[in-house]
Amino acid sequence: MQPAAAFAAGAVSFDEVKRGFRSSDTAVLDRSGELLQRVRTDATVRRGQWIALADVSPALRMAMVLSEDRRFYEHSGIDWRAVSSAAWANLWNTRTRGASTITMQLSGLLDEDLRRANSGRTFTQKIGQTVAAAQLERSWRKDQILEAYLNAVPFRGEIVGIDALARTLFGKAPSGLDAREAAVAAALVRAPNAKPAQVAQRACEVMRAMEPGQKIDCDALDMFTSAAVQRRAFDANEGIAPHAARRVLKELAEAEATAKSAAPARQAGPREAAVRTTLRAPLQRFALDALQRHLKELRGRHVEDGALVVLDNASGEVLAWVGSSGPLSQAAEVDAVTALRQPGSTLKPLLYAQAIAERRLTAASLIDDSSAQINTASGLYIPQNYDRQFKGPVSARTALAASLNVPAVRTLVMVSPESFARQLRAAGLPLRENGDYYGYSLALGSAEVSLLSLTNAYRMLANGGRYGTTTLTARTAAPPSASPTKAKAGDNASAAAPMLDPAAAFIVGDILSDANARTRTFGLDSILSTRFWTAVKTGTSKDMRDNWAVGWSQRYTVGVWVGNASGASMWDVSGTSGAAPVWAEVMRFLHAREPSRAPRPLAGLVEARVAFGPGADGNPLEAARSEWFLQGTEQPLFALDTGAGTPAANTAAARIIAPVDGTIIALDPDIPPLHQRVRFESEGRGVQWRIDGKHFARGNSAQWLPWPGRHVIELVDATGKVVDQRRIEVRGAGVVAKNARR
Repeated sequence: MQPAAAFAAGAVSFDEVKRGFRSSDTAVLDRSGELLQRVRTDATVRRGQWIALADVSPALRMAMVLSEDRRFYEHSGIDWRAVSSAAWANLWNTRTRGASTITMQLSGLLDEDLRRANSGRTFTQKIGQTVAAAQLERSWRKDQILEAYLNAVPFRGEIVGIDALARTLFGKAPSGLDAREAAVAAALVRAPNAKPAQVAQRACEVMRAMEPGQKIDCDALDMFTSAAVQRRAFDANEGIAPHAARRVLKELAEAEATAKSAAPARQAGPREAAVRTTLRAPLQRFALDALQRHLKELRGRHVEDGALVVLDNASGEVLAWVGSSGPLSQAAEVDAVTALRQPGSTLKPLLYAQAIAERRLTAASLIDDSSAQINTASGLYIPQNYDRQFKGPVSARTALAASLNVPAVRTLVMVSPESFARQLRAAGLPLRENGDYYGYSLALGSAEVSLLSLTNAYRMLANGGRYGTTTLTARTAAPPSASPTKAKAGDNASAAAPMLDPAAAFIVGDILSDANARTRTFGLDSILSTRFWTAVKTGTSKDMRDNWAVGWSQRYTVGVWVGNASGASMWDVSGTSGAAPVWAEVMRFLHAREPSRAPRPLAGLVEARVAFGPGADGNPLEAARSEWFLQGTEQPLFALDTGAGTPAANTAAARIIAPVDGTIIALDPDIPPLHQRVRFESEGRGVQWRIDGKHFARGNSAQWLPWPGRHVIELVDATGKVVDQRRIEVRGAGVVAKNARR
């Protein structure tokens, strides 16, 4: 506990010993200091908290003194009467209690040089122990000596200190130990690893000393002792936030390792006995209870796991972190908040936000929800809606709110998988592969993400497209002189640069908060509808392996995942029956006394009245309404293209299909030039191709003879406006066609 040199010099004080005391577990606290979790961080011993002498039961104090040092309050560190008795007994080879006082034992516990070995202490150690005990008595009070002794003395096995003993063997605090329990505790000091019968025999002797003249039932005490020494009631890893606790301790360990590598000469400080987090204990308890209650209701549908996380929109602080369903799960140790799972339709808001930001779509733009067959390198990709039904032409608002799959895939065709993948990475989602690897299924959540990263990406939408990191460890108060400009980039989302057009983020939030827009799939009376303003999206992965509900209010972003850690499919669990009820319940708890209002419109937004043209039945495709637009994209009428529209209308969906952005072409001089031409493919009417600013060809397809270097390929409309572009690189020797030599 303290260096031997310091103790030998008599410089160690009671306060220093107390400060140097370290529990074998770390207390993880919430933002207000309330205990959330105790985590075992020292596997070598089991040591509880430091217990003041006033918090130790009188029975235990009496038992320890009577058992170990009857004249504790009379001697000055060395009991010379006991020394004489022990010497006389050794002379005649008879058994004796020994002459080591509590003070002498404490000196051996505090000083490593004086610590008893298996073979016993040497003569030099005994002399040093005697001197150290005398020094302790001169500088410490008796109550301090006894208090330190009770906290430092080893009992049985790995158990050290009275707090660990009381909680492990008796399942109670040291203040609650009765005479019988105190006697067993005192007996264990003398024979920590003895058989239960020997411990019981010694405990009976202590009881007789504590209650002279009283009849002691030693047989009953024997049974009690046998049961006590086998009990392991004290679990150093208990509480309501095990996964969050492990996460925050891991982050602290990594920070310490980084600091040590940056300054190798720097000595690591003592491990903190308590760590404060950003969590709210009442919210954590409620979230855990809500998740477990709901999963019990879903038990008949082959569901056993779930996770939940709550973020503060402004700061990025984690307010609740439920990593599993606890006893309901067969994989309770798995942290589903950080585990990678397929997000299903929950990626669609980010896709539509990108398409709107790039002015490829508006919220009122019509997208055909019909059977689609998309050519890919691996064959035809045929997306289907959740209900296997098609709605025909629908607005982007309806397509997103009602979570229609085919329009989402058509939107990704406009954006391109690679471009969308880059946007997802910018939003903090850990995509392992490039966009072309996932293909058009990326629109339906074929990539794997974590609940934490996905919820934080939605927080980016809540913050007007500004991305910020999350934090779980409570920040220490900055010194008054500290400059506010030195704060971390993710500390406040409002200080970060937007990753996405704020106006596009606003429009997506407006869509996800529109209960009328989601009626085609979820109906009017949906669990997603709240009495206060919220924006929410559900998602279900392939074969119902994962179910999600992620959304935000004015102040909070909540993400919920429901499924099975094993990857097994659920039975008939939809977006509204899986994660959504838990999400709604947590949102109601957060806003029980706190309002949530819709965000104010931003600069660059235009609200305009729109109407929709007729469908196949002659009725308007959708009811007329007010709609939000990025300035310059508004128009009063949205109707089906009959082929006679303006050039602008005809090229509204023009885009380059091939090559993809960032393509690298390697030329081989041994291959005929005609076999090395690069094919350009596009969608749209009346388009033209430009290479490096020079006109190249007209039409939707063209073939180009590649030339080494970096090139910019542009697709322009009839008015000369660039509607799409790609950057490619050609490497290798130049390819010269035969007719070029003429």
